[in-house]
Amino acid sequence: MSILSQGAEQVAPIDLIIDTDPGADDVVALLLAMASPEELNIRAITTVAGNVRLEKTSRNARLAREWGGREDIAVYAGATRPLLRTPVYAADIHGEEGLPGVAVYEPNQGLAKGCAVEYLVETLSNAKPQSITLAMLGPQTNLALALIQAPKIVRGIKQVIVMGGAHFNGGNITPVAEFNLFADPEAAEAVLSSGVKLTYLPLDVTHKVLTSDARLRQLATVDNQASKRVVGILDAYGRPDMQRYGIPGGPVHDASVIAYLIRPALFSGRQIYMQVDSRKGLTYGQTIADWHGVLGQPANVLWIDSADAQGFFDLLSARLARLK
Repeated sequence: MSILSQGAEQVAPIDLIIDTDPGADDVVALLLAMASPEELNIRAITTVAGNVRLEKTSRNARLAREWGGREDIAVYAGATRPLLRTPVYAADIHGEEGLPGVAVYEPNQGLAKGCAVEYLVETLSNAKPQSITLAMLGPQTNLALALIQAPKIVRGIKQVIVMGGAHFNGGNITPVAEFNLFADPEAAEAVLSSGVKLTYLPLDVTHKVLTSDARLRQLATVDNQASKRVVGILDAYGRPDMQRYGIPGGPVHDASVIAYLIRPALFSGRQIYMQVDSRKGLTYGQTIADWHGVLGQPANVLWIDSADAQGFFDLLSARLARLK
């Protein structure tokens, strides 16, 4: 039986660092987060190579910051490549610039000085115990490097929410692996083995939170620049997955993490035992999710498998209406 992911809505704003590789759905996630200051106190955005190369993910994060009217938020560039594996990118899905459906340009404001990994080490080392949440929207390379350099930073982490993994319906870059895990399985393994409190929002749930003509019209009705950009992004971004999987709409993967933080009651899942397969071969990057507990191992992640899809789009519409 599934359990609700959290029992109550958040009262005080969550101290949040968003680690991301924008990427179309990442930008939607960032806009949703920036429009939700009551629930989310965004300490910084850290970028990583993933959907496209680091210089483009960092530019796209700064574009999202500009579009969200939150240039007070620092953006730190992080890892240019995975821990061990050959880099992989997703330009076939996200386009060469990482942002299909909208025009990209150089944002007005630059990156913060310093490296994302150094920022994570310093911030988490000096944080109150279990005070900072990390939303991981891409490969987990930055956090893994920070944990390798300074294992004691675990003390400052309240929870880590990951968009990644797949179980019930297979992967989206190999038959069994989801892209964020496949892009750096060793990093995901390092984070998992660190003992941090982990929640995973895998393809199991994000392939249930899909666009539709009606939902895109709902977003378009907001009729501001933010909603126009989101509709343009989602319309272009969703088509490859709709064709590949025969699904009726496009997923909005990373924005589900932000919605989970804002409205946890929209989601449900189960505490399970999970491993990451970092062996080279056909199962490289697979998340082995022991949904039925057959291994008899103690649970180490909260695995989200269900969501109120219309509730998600209602939330996204309402929050986009706050932006310009």
